[in-house]
Amino acid sequence: MMGQEADLDAVMARMTADFLAQNSAGRMLRRALDDVGVGFIPVIDHVTIRTMDIDRRAEEFLALGYRYDETLHFDDWYAKVFRWAGYPALFVDQAYPDDRGKTSIIPRWVEKFGDQVFHHVAVRVEDIEQAILKLKAKGVVFAGEIVGARGGTLRQIFTAPEMLDGQPFSVLELAERHQGYQGFLPPQADSLMRSTMRGL
Repeated sequence: MMGQEADLDAVMARMTADFLAQNSAGRMLRRALDDVGVGFIPVIDHVTIRTMDIDRRAEEFLALGYRYDETLHFDDWYAKVFRWAGYPALFVDQAYPDDRGKTSIIPRWVEKFGDQVFHHVAVRVEDIEQAILKLKAKGVVFAGEIVGARGGTLRQIFTAPEMLDGQPFSVLELAERHQGYQGFLPPQADSLMRSTMRGL
């Protein structure tokens, strides 16, 4: 098992480094966390990969120790969540392969960027309004509004998408959690997805 964990650490480090290379909000947060000695990876709540085939794409992570947890369904896309204690939750999404998926933005994104990169990384924050104020003061722009009710178990927001070759690429997510809730709320996830549709 120890070799598996070292291999998974290497995959997460590589994919996180790739994400940070392309996401200025993430790089800014990384620098600030490095300044106080925390680093970026310990604050990751979950990571998201977009793909055309969830089960095929998840194989790499299943081989490294992750296990299937749940499936979430939306109007034109769905996601499977995979978990392994001590690691960020892995959220892998795709459009439905039938007519329901025709309106999804995911296939166009995957055709452009592939499925070997994180679409977004979510970092956990204590107070989402304070985090937004501090990040806005440093020039970070957010897409849409906070989803999730004040006092609820999960509140989230995406930064405006980083652009790559004129297309929306990656986003940084802020996630505020309460009452030990570790799950995902489908209406919120769909609202976040729609907040980044500019340009696709």
